Amino acid sequence: MIKAKVEKALNDQIRKEFYSSYLYLSMAAQFESMNLKGFAHWMQVQAGEETKHGMKIYGHVNERGGKVTLQAIDAPPSNWKSAKEMFTQACQHEAKVTESINKIVELARADKDNATEVFLQWFVNEQVEEEASTNEIAKKLQLIGDNGPALVMLDGELLKRSTAS
Repeated sequence: MIKAKVEKALNDQIRKEFYSSYLYLSMAAQFESMNLKGFAHWMQVQAGEETKHGMKIYGHVNERGGKVTLQAIDAPPSNWKSAKEMFTQACQHEAKVTESINKIVELARADKDNATEVFLQWFVNEQVEEEASTNEIAKKLQLIGDNGPALVMLDGELLKRSTAS
């Protein structure tokens, strides 16, 4: 049986994962309006992954005999100055998600909830990948600067992202 503090933290994390999905969909919408289809595709795939993460936690809470309590999701921003600004914000956002996951791991450990601690190891590893992938693109955008042709080349590269990741 899951303890109340861990259940509460996991329910909050479900909200954060769905907010992440919403944030990346908002970024995808802006990329669409900028005619950067590859960037939009990358963000749509990322939004789908975040939804899956939320559902994975949802399943864990239920499996452990807890109750999922869905919370309101704040509206994400909808305007950014550039692709670089969006990916910089995405990097910062992923760092906050990592911090949140780590705090739940510590809480589970303190409550001797071994099942949740082990379950969350997948998320710990996933966050390493999430931070690395957003950071890699942000660094490329830093190098590109205002170089339109380079931005178009990166857009084509991002269009190749698989939805299976």
